[in-house]
Amino acid sequence: MPTYDRPVSSASRPFVMRVKAWFDRFMHEIAKFGVVGLLAFILDTTLYNIFVFGLPWVEAQGPMSDIPLRAKILSTGIATIFAWLGNRYWTFRHKRRDGAFHELVLFIFFNIIGLAIALVCLGFSRYVLDLHSQLADNISGNGVGLVLGTIFRFWAYRTFVFTKMDDPTQREGAIDT
Repeated sequence: MPTYDRPVSSASRPFVMRVKAWFDRFMHEIAKFGVVGLLAFILDTTLYNIFVFGLPWVEAQGPMSDIPLRAKILSTGIATIFAWLGNRYWTFRHKRRDGAFHELVLFIFFNIIGLAIALVCLGFSRYVLDLHSQLADNISGNGVGLVLGTIFRFWAYRTFVFTKMDDPTQREGAIDT
């Protein structure tokens, strides 16, 4: 009977440890990114619904009920600033750049692309499928659009925004919480 628990050779152990350290850091970043993203999602969705549909306990429409795409831009803009702060000072704090302004510009640029993904989904639902309900808006703009935009944003942040190299002495070390 073959055994699958072969010991790792001492020559490959540093490589395995580096891969494990990279994977642990990557998963840690994904978890933090998810928390920041969830809070930004709640902020974005809450603001959008208030702007377009009003407060739940008030019978009146929201102040931007006739301009839902602009409401989405505004709610996403506010949530973007929140997300940049959370990602800069928590998720990617070990990779943040010295120049916060340059980092913010890149962050906003990639969020505009992420917003465009959500707007295409919302616009398709509203103006092609002719769906105008709160449920349809939330599924298309805050569901499908957000998921696709979030995948794009995580890739863009790691690849282009938060790119400062870690201290080489810290690469194999403990992961920040």
